[in-house]
Amino acid sequence: MITNKKIATTAGALFLTAMAASLLGGGLVESVISAPDYLLAVSENETLVIAGTLLELANAIAVVGIGVLMFTVLKQHNEIMALGYLSIRVVEAVFCSVIVISPLSLIRLSQEYSIAGADAAYLQTVGAQSIAERASVYDLLIPVFFSLGALLLYSSLYQSKLLPRFISVWGLIAAILILTLNLLSTFNVEVGMGASLIFALPIILNEIFMGIWLIVKGFNSSAVNKAV
Repeated sequence: MITNKKIATTAGALFLTAMAASLLGGGLVESVISAPDYLLAVSENETLVIAGTLLELANAIAVVGIGVLMFTVLKQHNEIMALGYLSIRVVEAVFCSVIVISPLSLIRLSQEYSIAGADAAYLQTVGAQSIAERASVYDLLIPVFFSLGALLLYSSLYQSKLLPRFISVWGLIAAILILTLNLLSTFNVEVGMGASLIFALPIILNEIFMGIWLIVKGFNSSAVNKAV
């Protein structure tokens, strides 16, 4: 039987893994495909693109793992919210997996691009469409489902007192900020890099802090025992 301490430790490690893999993987891929001549950039940085996609897949796996582990604990307090959280994280993981299709397809296109000649313009068009499809998922769908999952998670944690309530309040505010940033982007409101960082930093710091807390201290034993 897996103890709550082991669940907390593993979930904490997965929260840290997901955050690191998401930020690093997305950063590697986006730094290459955002270049003006992205097909040439992909051709010259194929290893970076592959490394980035592998990290993004690792993030998807970690997201599912988090959903499953937290479900086993949260269901003791509110099974409906726990099931909702798990379902949203599974959908998020699917989208996190889908976004790797674009960079992998760009690798193939970049190989053809170097010898394409007259077909180069066509390959650039196909590549641009692939990047646009990735952006619609990467910039819109993933943040939405991530935020909805976070709202359910922190609401449940607040009610159950499995973690100190300041972590839950911090997480709820941070999730709302991410949703706000997403809505601004949806309505084509120009948000600078600095402002985007201000919106995103609270949830990044929160998940890092929560991951460490789960590893070091685990769940509140009195809240766990109360649910048993």
